Amino acid sequence: MEDEPPIRPLQLDDDQHCEDLLNLQRAAYSVEAAIIDSAEIPALRDTVATLQACGESFWGYFDEGCLAGAISYRRLGDALDIHRLVVHPAQFRQGIARKLLRFIEATARAARLRRIMVSTGAANTPACALYLSEGFSALTSEEVAQGLRITRFEKQLKPHDHA
Repeated sequence: MEDEPPIRPLQLDDDQHCEDLLNLQRAAYSVEAAIIDSAEIPALRDTVATLQACGESFWGYFDEGCLAGAISYRRLGDALDIHRLVVHPAQFRQGIARKLLRFIEATARAARLRRIMVSTGAANTPACALYLSEGFSALTSEEVAQGLRITRFEKQLKPHDHA
């Protein structure tokens, strides 16, 4: 039996994939909401219909056949804009987010994009530390809702860099 790769595309036209993704998002973003002391994370209000209509490309990280992490993005000109990076809380600190981030960086490099952008709650210290450790620079921090600050990060990809 051939092993499937741990990172593979999520098919959002499949309602079961959407339900699995929603459950993963709720678990992960509930932890972030507690960390940043705000329930204003839009993904906490997602439904199957909103996920299917969001226009993002989704990749999942599977562990023993179960969805353990996911990342989504949109391509914007010469940039890849990450919209979601989630890991199930039971599998925090196992390198899943880093693997997903590096996978997406390799995808961006293969497409010859020039930069990757991502945002997270400014108080989400683990996420901010991850992005900084992966070579992202903090660009801005702004209050987007009462008591909710978002930090935007960017990583420049040099034309001849190799991952």
